[in-house]
Amino acid sequence: MAIATLRRFSLLTLLMGTLLSATQAAAEQMVRVGEYEIHYNAIETRFLTSEVAQANSIQRSIGHGLVNVSVRERQPDGTTRPVNASVEGYVSDLTDTREPLSFRTVHDGDATYHLATFTLRQDEPMRFNLDVRYDRNETPEPVSFIQRFYIER
Repeated sequence: MAIATLRRFSLLTLLMGTLLSATQAAAEQMVRVGEYEIHYNAIETRFLTSEVAQANSIQRSIGHGLVNVSVRERQPDGTTRPVNASVEGYVSDLTDTREPLSFRTVHDGDATYHLATFTLRQDEPMRFNLDVRYDRNETPEPVSFIQRFYIER
């Protein structure tokens, strides 16, 4: 059991490292709302290692992407803690053809990630429209971003 837990932790750490390195060149994608930080990014699933993809039931493919959302709450001492948020949304193309995103939550030690896969569209800007509920007593925070993917075939 301990080996399986350690292996899963290592795979999730590798997944997040892959996601972070894939977006390092871009500006940080984050929205601050009061004491909360909503971090988000999207990558092609082909950039994931086969071990990470398999451990998280993600299909590695030239035609698929992965969107990752995490929410952290700032603490009085300046640190942050993960928040178990709910995320809903869709991705659309220029013609407003929408694909719903089905997020699932992954807990990894002191981190919580909300992951969803989607179909890539060749050389076309993709608009992500998300509703992130970090506090069940508040209305969801809308988060939108546009990203273009270049698919090498």
